[in-house]
Amino acid sequence: MNDKRIGKRTIKFPTLPEIIGAASVVGVKEGEGPQAQWFDKILQDDYYGEKTWEKAESKMLKNSISMAVENAGMQVQNIDVLLSGDLLNQLMSSSYMARDVGIPYLGLYGACSTMTESMLVGSIMVDGGYCVSAAAAASSHFATAERQFRMPLEHGNQRPPQAQWTATAAGSVVIKKNYGDTGAHDRHICITHGTIGRVIDPGITDTNFMGGAMAPAAYDTIRVHLADLDRKARDYDLILTGDLGIAGRHIMQDLTKNKPEFEGFKDIYEDCGAIMYDSNQDTHSGGSGCGCSASIICGRIIKELRQKKYKRVMLVSTGALVSTISKQQGETVPGIAHAVTLEVF
Repeated sequence: MNDKRIGKRTIKFPTLPEIIGAASVVGVKEGEGPQAQWFDKILQDDYYGEKTWEKAESKMLKNSISMAVENAGMQVQNIDVLLSGDLLNQLMSSSYMARDVGIPYLGLYGACSTMTESMLVGSIMVDGGYCVSAAAAASSHFATAERQFRMPLEHGNQRPPQAQWTATAAGSVVIKKNYGDTGAHDRHICITHGTIGRVIDPGITDTNFMGGAMAPAAYDTIRVHLADLDRKARDYDLILTGDLGIAGRHIMQDLTKNKPEFEGFKDIYEDCGAIMYDSNQDTHSGGSGCGCSASIICGRIIKELRQKKYKRVMLVSTGALVSTISKQQGETVPGIAHAVTLEVF
């Protein structure tokens, strides 16, 4: 009997892999928003001293990893494996970052769900004894994403109300085997469970309406996670989706309404995309991008867990699995969502 597989899609981590370091780096606009106090580094220029936006994004990601490793009291060369992803073709930001840091590297792509996917895979490797430490990371950049998926910024294209703003942001955590040897007053932030998402396609063809495309996948993953663990929403202090944005958050609230397993959901639910920016920042439906959930998880949630605000949190990063080619070929926009549970001991 497999004591690590629970129900349909949930994995239990009996050794309680521990997050011992985290860091976030964000751009200028994100640093002007309501989450500014939580970020570890705010850029003064979205070029970050580089000649291209792509190089800037890779540099942000590299610095978030370096700071997370430093916060963990480790050195980069002591990290066994690096798991990272972004939105660019061939994981450009992550791959060039991995070239520079020299850590054994697994590139992951889950669109904007990549942060929790990286944390889930990293926890599997640490819990399984395949490594002692793993760095999990993700990034995005408004200008790189616009250039690849939409139009060059110079065109000044108008964005519809349902559109979201790709966050210029990166986040990283260091996950390590839990030896249980920290001081009596320290708090262990451990990854206890993970639920692997399914690709859910609600049939949406509007690539600007990503919140609507991703919300059914988020609902499906959370529902299965709760069912597999025989829990209800009220058993968590916070359930945080990745970047459904304001429109997607409303859909998520509608999907969970009057469902017994989601009792208490509205009181403990929030979305990274919906809280990344103020309403006066002209981002329409809020934030998106791999870095959106990555920076809030690594910049705010880890700190609030250490501050004893929460004891059990479910993180559900969400991704719209769209590409430039799929849009040109008339395909729909499928969604994916992966979940991890963080608990404090």
